[in-house]
Amino acid sequence: VEVIQKDVPVYREFVGQVYGEKDIPIRARVEGFLEGIHFQEGFFVEEGQLLYNIDPEPFEARVNAQRSNVAEAETMMVKAKSDLDRIKPLAKLNAVSKSDLDAAEAQYDASISAVSAAKSNLRSAQIELGYTKIYSPISGLIGITEARVGDFVGREPNPVILNTVSQTDNVKVRFYLTESDYLNLSREVTKRMEQLQAEELADQEKVALELILSDESIYEHTGTVDFVDRGINATTGSILVQANFPNPKLLLRPGLYAKVKIPIRNAEGGILVPERCVMELQGINSVYVVGDDNIVKSRQVILGPPYGDLRLIDEGLQPGEKIVIDALQKVRDGVE
Repeated sequence: VEVIQKDVPVYREFVGQVYGEKDIPIRARVEGFLEGIHFQEGFFVEEGQLLYNIDPEPFEARVNAQRSNVAEAETMMVKAKSDLDRIKPLAKLNAVSKSDLDAAEAQYDASISAVSAAKSNLRSAQIELGYTKIYSPISGLIGITEARVGDFVGREPNPVILNTVSQTDNVKVRFYLTESDYLNLSREVTKRMEQLQAEELADQEKVALELILSDESIYEHTGTVDFVDRGINATTGSILVQANFPNPKLLLRPGLYAKVKIPIRNAEGGILVPERCVMELQGINSVYVVGDDNIVKSRQVILGPPYGDLRLIDEGLQPGEKIVIDALQKVRDGVE
């Protein structure tokens, strides 16, 4: 068979995982018995919608106790103010000692601070009471709850994260590149963008990403890279990349695995051969080339990425050359 020469778009595929545009965990911020679940699992909820409520009685009791403390502190402040107002005229007449005046002023200042502290404690108790009702922070898709009515929640090992709400009209796909992949891709993408800018053809479609789903179907919408992590993970030797894909039909759900297909370059005049022509032995790839004298010679080649049933050859073959495709086990170097 004669090798094929044509322009070949070169892609790389990386396994990634789908995340929502926002994935917000719903936490129990106070501990207690779950009294109610106010949504349908697996459906959409609106921002501000009541999701759960926890037994409020212990927290209402704390609020009432703190209100009592505030009232007591305010009463003491009124008494301290009254005592100070009575002592001040007497102090001017030297009817009482200066130490008595200082003590009255200190008592009044302390009572003001006590009222402030009591009000702060009341506010804290009211905040905790408010946490007994849990509302959705965003509009989105909610999952299955991790607790049921009557369960004690909010303290390990009991559930603390009760559910997750995901905004899925756009999704994020995260995948990892090795150091070498990152360097190669970065060089190729930079080179390509320079070429596109020079040709004034830098439209988004030319650098769009495709998504291959687990059933090998191609997702109908293309995406773009919107985030590359700050640095290489020293433990894994890889770098996190995040791509954004529109999801208007809500087909993609958080947790799905998919392959991200990235266009690397366009191999102009690329050399293609059928995949089955290539032999591999101890990591060395080769093909049998038939010369003009009809003699077979084994030749080492450097493989590029696959292209359907064909394989791109980066080095080792020239346009117009012929290679053996059948009966490879019977062919030997030097055979006519």
